[in-house]
This record gives sequence, C-alpha cells and structure tokens, in this order.
Amino acid sequence: MEEDLLLLFLISLLSCTTNQVRLTVSPSSSQIFRRESVSLSCEDEDRPDGWTVRRNTTKGEVSQCGGGWGRSDGSSCTINTAYPVDSGSYWCESSDGSSISSMINLTVSGGSVILQSPVLPVMEGDDVTLTCRTKTATSNLPADFYKDGSFIRTEPAGHMTIHHVSRSDEGQYKCNMSGHGESPSSWISVTGTTSTTPGSTTSTPPSDPPVFLFMLPPVCVVVLLVLLVLLVRQSVHRKHEANQEEAQEDEVTDYITSSDINSNHGQQQPIRRSRDTYSVVVYSSVRSEDISSGQSAYRPIRKRRNQKSSTAQ
Repeated sequence: MEEDLLLLFLISLLSCTTNQVRLTVSPSSSQIFRRESVSLSCEDEDRPDGWTVRRNTTKGEVSQCGGGWGRSDGSSCTINTAYPVDSGSYWCESSDGSSISSMINLTVSGGSVILQSPVLPVMEGDDVTLTCRTKTATSNLPADFYKDGSFIRTEPAGHMTIHHVSRSDEGQYKCNMSGHGESPSSWISVTGTTSTTPGSTTSTPPSDPPVFLFMLPPVCVVVLLVLLVLLVRQSVHRKHEANQEEAQEDEVTDYITSSDINSNHGQQQPIRRSRDTYSVVVYSSVRSEDISSGQSAYRPIRKRRNQKSSTAQ
C-alpha cells in the first residue's frame, strides 16, 4: 500500500512539473522601452487552445490577460502600450489550472538604454548575443558590458557575443552607453546536459524573481498534499503496528522465561527436600541403631572381662 502511494505521488509530481507548453515573446527580448508593444503567445502542439497568459507584477499583483491589462486573443496576449508597471513575471496556465509553463521575466524600462537579451533559457554550447540599445540613437554606439556588477569589456558596435555558453555564464547582465545611461539588469539562464567545466563557478539566481517562480497549479498542490498526508499516515500506522508486534514478542519472551524458571524451581525443590528428608531419616535411624547395638555389645564385653579377672584370681 505504501509503495503504491509513493509511486502515485511521484507520478503526480512528474505530471505537474512537466511543462508541455511554452511562452514566447515578440520582440524576443527580456527588456523593452516604455510605450512599446509586446505580444505573448502560449505554444502547445497537443493543445493549442485553452491557455491563458497570466502575470505577477513587481508590485505583487497576480492577474490574467484581459483583466485590466492586455488584449486576449485565444492563447495569445498583446500589450499595445507597455509601461513600467507591466514589468514582472509572465506564464501560461491551462483553463483548469492543472498545468503551467515556465515563467519569463519582462522588464519595461522608462530609461533611455535597454539590454536586449534572450527571454528563454539558453542551451549550453550555443552562442548568445547581447545588444545594448538606446532609444534615441539611430545607429549602434560603443557600450560597456557587465556581469554580476563586474566589468567584462567594451564593444564598439554595442553588441557582445558569448560563444559556447556554459553554466558559468549564468548571471545578471547589463550595459552602459556613455552619454546615454545604463540599462536595467537581466538574468540569463543556461540549460542543457553538458557538465560545467572544472573550476567554473555558477552565479546565484537573482533576488528579483517572484515566489510564483516555483509555484505549482492549485490542483496539483491539493493532489500532492493529499498523497503526502496519506503517505505519512500509512508510515505512522505501519510503525505503530511494528511497535505493537515487538511489544507482543517481548511479552511472549518474558512469559516463556518466567515459565522456565518456575518449572525449574518446581522440579528442583521437591528433589532437594526429599533428599534432605531422606538423609535426616536415614541418619537418625542409623544413629539410633548404632547407639543401641553399641550399648548392647559394650555391656557383654564388660561382663566377659569381669569373668576373666575373677577366674584369674
């Protein structure tokens, strides 16, 4: 029973965390300028419809497309005029709430410089290009690039390419254009099966992503909690039964030991008492006979000695 519940728990967890749908963004950038438009689409080959774009803004407001922001069209959502208040995490969620996609972070900047970087995680071994873009300049300008606050290098054309990315390339990136300003930071994730090279270090995730980053659908949460409670109860019940069986075994062992001791005492005591009694009886009878026979033998001997002495005279 416990093994079946554990298997069901693992299957449910796998089903809840397996994302068949993905959220795409156009333009494909994690940062956009204020008043620019952006389109978000839920792509699922098995179920193209029945998905809703939801978000959690930096102010902690969770809502779906069409509920005061954006224009919903099936499984797509379009924000015609974006503002900084639209910054936050976006994801796709099924109509019944049983499945969600991976989340993406979108930043709407009110400044004059943004960093165009991949929205989705990058596969290990691929090349990634980061572009520093200003809202007013018509051509690419030199830009300084930073990772986790540390200067990387200056690119004369305003874009930097990272060749054959690895897990060590994960981190917060930003750029700065002299005379124009600095862009917000964007987190670049690297995914894949290639192992990290020895000696490399992996940066810690940013502190900005919301708590919903690791959120499961409500239905999955309820199912997993129920299965977890059943597993715990089953485990406690089995432990209680094991303790009872152990206590019963101890009682049986104590009873057998006590019976053996009592039976041994019962066999030895009568034997000891019978031997003692027999010895006393035998000793008493022998002693009395010895005394009687001794006395009867002693007196005749004295008589003979007296007779001999009288004859000699």
